Amino acid sequence: MKQFNVPLIYRSPLINAIKHKRKSEDKMKKDFSPTVLDFGPVQFYLARHFGFCYGVENAIDIAFRTIDENPGKRIFLLSEMIHNPQVNADLLERGVQFLQDTKGQSLIPLEKLTADDIVIIPAFGTTLDMEEKLNAIGIHTKKYNTTCPFVEKVWNRSVQIAAGKYTVIIHGKPSHEETRATFSHAAAAAPTLIIKDMEEAELLGRFITGENDLADFLNVFSGRYSDGFDPTKDLAQIGVVNQTTMLASDTQAIADYLKQVMVTHFALPEKEIETRFADTRDTLCYATLDNQSAVFALLQHEADLAIVVGGYNSSNTSHLVELCEEKLPTYFINAADKIISKEMISHFDFHQKTEKMSSPFLPHTQPLKILITSGASCPDAIVEAVIERIVSLFPATETMASVQTSFELP
Repeated sequence: MKQFNVPLIYRSPLINAIKHKRKSEDKMKKDFSPTVLDFGPVQFYLARHFGFCYGVENAIDIAFRTIDENPGKRIFLLSEMIHNPQVNADLLERGVQFLQDTKGQSLIPLEKLTADDIVIIPAFGTTLDMEEKLNAIGIHTKKYNTTCPFVEKVWNRSVQIAAGKYTVIIHGKPSHEETRATFSHAAAAAPTLIIKDMEEAELLGRFITGENDLADFLNVFSGRYSDGFDPTKDLAQIGVVNQTTMLASDTQAIADYLKQVMVTHFALPEKEIETRFADTRDTLCYATLDNQSAVFALLQHEADLAIVVGGYNSSNTSHLVELCEEKLPTYFINAADKIISKEMISHFDFHQKTEKMSSPFLPHTQPLKILITSGASCPDAIVEAVIERIVSLFPATETMASVQTSFELP
């Protein structure tokens, strides 16, 4: 796989040693069991897969190289490069400016740009309309486009199923940058609709079967279908693609459900299923799937609590939190300094979209067992800092250096 030049400040000697050792022992990535870090009074169960994915490393590489290669030029990011506050803060410190917020609201009017400016497209991609507007100014985005290849794979699959006269159903968060971009590309080729969860998939199913009045469809899904969408004919053939950071199991469940709706409603024999429902399982992102599978394996181990590290507006990270919360107390943090003491932690409640303080934090058990993972846009250096912060709260522990040595290859 291609190697990227990611700044050393995002790397971790400890995590790097662990990942290299696990990779050498499991080149095919079949073993999802966690790595145990034993510091004596506290033990960490570190997920097999976590942290920067291919698309994130690619985006960071392009962004920082663009800054280095264009001294004196104005450089803009269309929106956040990735959903990680430290990376975005570092880019801002290097002089990069954001044109939009994560919801697509303008921060700097496009009218202020010139053809001499550079605009970096973030890993989530962007809409066809935005590309056209930038090109009209004379800004050519192709060289500085960091769109994740797996996001582009979803776009390409959408176009392919559109060619088969299928309507594209996108499983995603309607306001997320990636979903907006995927919607734009899909809607240019076919009728397109966004649904956010299984509840909405079931609602859609009732419109397909006629249980719900089609006259109500446009109101129920207002703002989430393409121009000219006609439910009386556009729900006769469908295919499901996803925002790549959604729970893979949720996307598959939604696709399986809608497939069964089509089979039942149209009384389809096995050999005719694809006349009404397109097979789109190949749009699932490998990194999202690996990270989620690693958390499922992590949760097979008894522990006192879980810590998930990442940006608070990161979709893929919030889904890891969601999985952990089903089994044990879980704390979602974006930096080591959120751990105030053994008794207190500041963490994010992604359900209420607010940061809160919790006390007590660490239970008085020994050895204390903590599950830990991070999102695809979280630097390994932050995960190491979180581990180091917790270890520092316990006397007579193994040192970070000694634990790292145990994972270094000969």
